[in-house]
Amino acid sequence: MERRKRRSFNAEFKAEAVRLVREGSKSLPQVANDIDLTESALRNWVNEADGSQDKSPAGALSTAEREELVRLRKEVRHLEMERGFLKKAAAFFAKETSK
Repeated sequence: MERRKRRSFNAEFKAEAVRLVREGSKSLPQVANDIDLTESALRNWVNEADGSQDKSPAGALSTAEREELVRLRKEVRHLEMERGFLKKAAAFFAKETSK
C-alpha cells in the first residue's frame, strides 16, 4: 500500500468540511470519503471546532493556554538570568567598596 503524501489545508477548507458534517445530510465517514480525507482527520477537525478534546486527559491545556505557558516559561528563564547577573554584580561591587 502506497503511503499518501502529507497535505496541508487552510482554515476555510477545514471550516467547510466541519460545516458539511454538522449539516447532517451525510455521515462523517461519507463526508470524509467525498472530500478525500481520512475519517480521523475530519473527526479531529470537528472536535477542535467544538472545543472538545475527547481523548485528552481531564485538565489538559487548551492551545491558547499551552502557548501562554511556553511564553511565561521563557519569561521566567529570562528573569532568572537577570537576577543571577544582578546578584553577581552586587557581590562584585560590595567586594570593591569594602577594600
